[in-house]
Amino acid sequence: MRLVKPALLTLVVLTTAGAQSPDLLLSDSRLTVHTLVREDIFAGFLDNRKDRMARAERNIEALLKERPGDRGNLLAWKGGIALYHAVVAHESGDAEEFERHFAQARENLADAAAARSGNDGAAAITGGSLVLFADRLPEQHRPAAWSQAYEAYALLWKQQGAAIEKLPAHLKGEVLAGLTQSAQRTGRTEEAAQYLDRMLEVLANTRYEPMARQWQADPAIAATTNLTCKTCHGPGRLSARLAALEK
Repeated sequence: MRLVKPALLTLVVLTTAGAQSPDLLLSDSRLTVHTLVREDIFAGFLDNRKDRMARAERNIEALLKERPGDRGNLLAWKGGIALYHAVVAHESGDAEEFERHFAQARENLADAAAARSGNDGAAAITGGSLVLFADRLPEQHRPAAWSQAYEAYALLWKQQGAAIEKLPAHLKGEVLAGLTQSAQRTGRTEEAAQYLDRMLEVLANTRYEPMARQWQADPAIAATTNLTCKTCHGPGRLSARLAALEK
């Protein structure tokens, strides 16, 4: 895969207002599965829109039948949704529901990573979902969640690091911020500092620079703040893709 495509990266940056319904577009192969389900998923993740999340879940099940070649990507999205449900159950005090959803999340994310094809977005989905929800898990599960997030971002860096300067600012920022934060949260202090220096180098004069400088001055903010969300990659949104296809 080229994980540099805006339609595939990164998860924690989408606004949810005004999204178009993807239900009638599932068979349009010009639209990636990410474009078709992502906005509904993030309406659930960020705004707790249960109706939008339910639609995303229905559409994922339909797409698993419609597009078996994207099974890995779709399982990664399912894993992110299951992680969200696990966190909601934990915060509502339902330990049994938490365990059920958390086990499903781990299974889905593992299967997505193991897929031999059709999982080009799995690392981004996994890393972004875990950064978003790791600190809302029961305390005993947080270290492993941050470790898995780091592994996902390290894979993205392996695939993209050599070309990082050529990527749009959004993609540079999301990958480097996720990698820096997950490295720091897993005790890789020196490595985190190196990635933060890289952020300051390649993201000068962007919306990421002030955040990176604040982060450098006070590394502790990475323990309490989601630092990967600074811009919305509009070209990956459903409305933007439909408009582009109509030209």
